[in-house]
Amino acid sequence: MCGIVGFSGKEKAVDAIYTGLKHLEYRGYDSAGIAVNNNGSLRMLKASGNLENLKQKLDNDKLEGPCGIGHTRWATHGAPTDVNAHPHLSSDGKFAIVHNGIIENYLELKEELIKEGYKFLSETDTEVIVHLLEHYYKGDVKEAFLKTVSRLEGSYAIGVICSDNPGVAYAAKYFAPLIVGIGDGENLFASDVTAIIGHTKNVIYLEDGEFAEISKDKVTIYDFKGNEVKKEISKVEWDVESAEKGGYEHFMLKEIMEQPKAIKSAIEPRIKNGRIVLENEEELASACKNIERIVISACGSAFHAGYVGRYIIEELCKKSVKIEYASELRYSSPVINEKALTIVVSQSGETADTIAALKECKARGSKVLAIVNVVGSTIAKLADFVLYTYAGPEIAVATTKGYTTQVAVFDLFAVWLADKLKTIDEKIYNNLVDDIMQLPERIQRSIDLNPNVEKLARKYYKNDVVFFIGRNLDYAVGLEASLKLKEISYLHSEAYAAGELKHGTIALIEDGSLVVALACREDLYAKTMSNVKEVKARGANVVAVTDEDNKDIFTEASDVILIPKINSLFVAACEVVPLQLFSYYIAKERGCDIDKPKNLAKSVTVE
Repeated sequence: MCGIVGFSGKEKAVDAIYTGLKHLEYRGYDSAGIAVNNNGSLRMLKASGNLENLKQKLDNDKLEGPCGIGHTRWATHGAPTDVNAHPHLSSDGKFAIVHNGIIENYLELKEELIKEGYKFLSETDTEVIVHLLEHYYKGDVKEAFLKTVSRLEGSYAIGVICSDNPGVAYAAKYFAPLIVGIGDGENLFASDVTAIIGHTKNVIYLEDGEFAEISKDKVTIYDFKGNEVKKEISKVEWDVESAEKGGYEHFMLKEIMEQPKAIKSAIEPRIKNGRIVLENEEELASACKNIERIVISACGSAFHAGYVGRYIIEELCKKSVKIEYASELRYSSPVINEKALTIVVSQSGETADTIAALKECKARGSKVLAIVNVVGSTIAKLADFVLYTYAGPEIAVATTKGYTTQVAVFDLFAVWLADKLKTIDEKIYNNLVDDIMQLPERIQRSIDLNPNVEKLARKYYKNDVVFFIGRNLDYAVGLEASLKLKEISYLHSEAYAAGELKHGTIALIEDGSLVVALACREDLYAKTMSNVKEVKARGANVVAVTDEDNKDIFTEASDVILIPKINSLFVAACEVVPLQLFSYYIAKERGCDIDKPKNLAKSVTVE
């Protein structure tokens, strides 16, 4: 959520910053701005709306200078206006600041600063930071910065430039993502690797409570006590082409089509000589040895991946599994202790509610396993164990390969744990591993089997309401398919456990209603078909999703989406892919902004 870019180098800072902000558009925003330091004079331009609005201003009023900061804002405190857009300037014009996160004590600080004579122009919580910097500044930016952050409560990534230090930019991190890029004659900081990968693959992952000072030739990292910290430089393994559309009309379509490759990246390195080998598996096995229950906590699509994980783990491992929304767990009184294993799931590794849930579970004595995509993210650092999904960069706001790689990791973990707990025998284990190995090819076949999906979208895109029904894993996939449709097409869409139809939901079915019936669990196929008959009897059009061997489905459904035959435990990743395409093409027919849906952000780093 929101994007920060800071730059110091030889070239015009505004070019590098604007390009970086373009690469961060996927995070979600509703205003943008850039400030540069030109030989001791700070100049700033900002605009509400998209980056094209800012570019028009930049084209008419050049910002010169080799050092600067930029920001794409997603409104929290105050409407998305030019005044509320970042950067913000201090009253004396010496400081410009950009900020991600929320300052929880900003009202208290604001009242204090108003009494000191500072005037506030915006409705944002961010403006208190720039006035605090001015208040504490006595000629040493580092000292003023450290005094300022000592007063802040909440989460933040901050970028700052000061007119007295023309070639230097400053950054601080506390529970919000921020990385530093080490270049040749230039250095950067940003919210995400995608903003800097065009300049360098060498990065430093800032820890919470660290402060960076960058110039074109030097980067120095301090802790919040002012002590210099020696940091390891990491190398990003993917390149800028991975973050480009590659000939596809939208990033989302590209990422849907990348899923066979992404799943292969998630599973192949972890299967060696027919055995599943997980990272730090001896320690993980020891932590799992005496657990009595498992708690899965996540938000959004990650929660739906966890829902799939719940069914598979319970069936194979014979352990009680509870799944909790992270945003709810942190405000409940969960029965979690040292006998529970907590699994948290997050694509970005920076989801604020999931971080809070992780901390709550650790405080209660639970070991925590994280399933994340971003190496070096906050959740990856806080967890006891990490399984990376290796999905690569995902630019579209609505996740596709991020979700399916999480499901694949749950598949691996469930079979691995069942083997460790001796709840399956060797023959079943070998068969399950073989099934997992086939997932990339099966997902590709899920795409190839459904050339009619775009045609189906054209047939049904005018429906105002869509219902998804299914049982067990089919229901879990329905939750994700429904979310995908509402996220990018803005249609009202809901998923229901098929057996619950007769307990109230069927009252909503009327002539012409669209029902997507997921029927890929072979053992539950007949039960789901009885629900299909119920909705058809009330005039619904039914799009059925099932495996290619179920030929009788064509007599029951109005239209059919097929997936290849695969072990019912592992249908989720295959089943969801054509439904992602269905949502994509419906959104396209409706003229929606598919990669950047309204009101949504890629990484939700605030509560």
